[in-house]
Amino acid sequence: MQVVHVASEVFPFSRSGGLGDVLGVLPLVQARLGAEVTVVSPWYADVPDEVTEVWSGTLPDMSGPGLPVLPPVRVGEVRRGGVRFVFVGLPCFDRPGLYHPDDVWRFSQFGRAVLPVLAGLGVVPDVLHGHDWQAGLVVARARLSGVRGVFSVHNLQYQGRWNLPDGAPWTGLPDWTLTPEGLEFHGDVNLMKAGLVFASQVTTVSPTYAREITTPAFGEGLEGLMTRLEAEGRLSGILNGLDQERWDPRTDQDVPSFSDPAGKGAAVAALRAEFGLDGAPILASVSRLAEQKGMDLLILALPQLVQDWNVVVLGGGDPALEAGLREWAAHPRVVFAQGMNEPLAHRIYAGADAFAMPSRFEPCGLSQMIAMRYGTLPVVRLTGGLVDTVPGDVGFTFEQATAADLTAACQEAFAAFGDRADWAARVERAMALSFSWDAPARSYLGLYARVLSSPLSPLTGLDAPQEQAGAPA
Repeated sequence: MQVVHVASEVFPFSRSGGLGDVLGVLPLVQARLGAEVTVVSPWYADVPDEVTEVWSGTLPDMSGPGLPVLPPVRVGEVRRGGVRFVFVGLPCFDRPGLYHPDDVWRFSQFGRAVLPVLAGLGVVPDVLHGHDWQAGLVVARARLSGVRGVFSVHNLQYQGRWNLPDGAPWTGLPDWTLTPEGLEFHGDVNLMKAGLVFASQVTTVSPTYAREITTPAFGEGLEGLMTRLEAEGRLSGILNGLDQERWDPRTDQDVPSFSDPAGKGAAVAALRAEFGLDGAPILASVSRLAEQKGMDLLILALPQLVQDWNVVVLGGGDPALEAGLREWAAHPRVVFAQGMNEPLAHRIYAGADAFAMPSRFEPCGLSQMIAMRYGTLPVVRLTGGLVDTVPGDVGFTFEQATAADLTAACQEAFAAFGDRADWAARVERAMALSFSWDAPARSYLGLYARVLSSPLSPLTGLDAPQEQAGAPA
């Protein structure tokens, strides 16, 4: 089976969060299980030099009426772990960083370029698996070319919207797709919706999030479409795995290695010494600083939390949240390290006693898995993947997204910390958990097989001219 993944980031070449982590491991495991796997992502200016250019030039004319011709494209590749990683270089990606305000235009160009690049490389996908809105247009164009697509929603909040008059020509799609049943969404082009509508199957990254996004509270305005996909049997949740080689306390070069709860003490002592913390237990968070992550709730709870805990936060994002944490960092029991620093993240995961994730929604979450692997007990809100990964006899949970509920859960954790036998048993259970990618990778391969064995799904609700529906896009 020839599987092609398309995503805006892939670790270790490009990464801003969990999406990159997923694409850094899932394809490798699928290749190990026997699939022929190619991963396509943009060739950003920051991608390491190990990428080898294999082709450059002008793609076949795809301009069409009123559509700008794509500029010359550079194509590079790296082969690793049995996977072919392909990088599409367009001038709009030749700037520092991954994401910018004009991303809908940038990823529309990317979306038009992917299929002809694959054709030029001789890659003929059986299934094209697009990830998040940046790949939505690729899934749509693949479907119009007769290629079956799977589309994964990693975070429904980000949808790739732009006003219809400007954005529609960028896509190069026929007019009949630019309707409320297609890409149009409240007067905008919506590239997330492109993936949802045109995919044979839609997945999310946890079973609970798959149920949540059919409701107004989590559906981001697309709950009606999600409910329809669920009714048609086209929506499912497959829980993410974790790179258990990268996150392994036994071999981690950034921390005092340990393999059981008894050995964790050295990592705790090292983190305490690094930041000059007193003898109180350590509650940590490694996170994007965003409302979604509930970091404002953590700040509001700090007056109560510092009575019991040292609090260590690593992250960056919302300037107001950064400013709030900088103010609190003057307190002897609060540490704020701004930005992202992977070696420090490893030390925090290993050296903290508890880990706070007060997320308003969390499609899957990897931090809670990492924390438990290092024997750090999570304090989480009951939402999304946090429901599916944190056992009740390991972590501490709360329901409402309020500082009061977060505080109560942290107080429960502090009381448990005082019962050394209870705490040690929880840590032992946490470290025994496995979040291997093997089962999710097999689930995706099974889904691909079902997609290939079924008739090409109809374009429900779209007035698709038959002579165009199977034509190359």
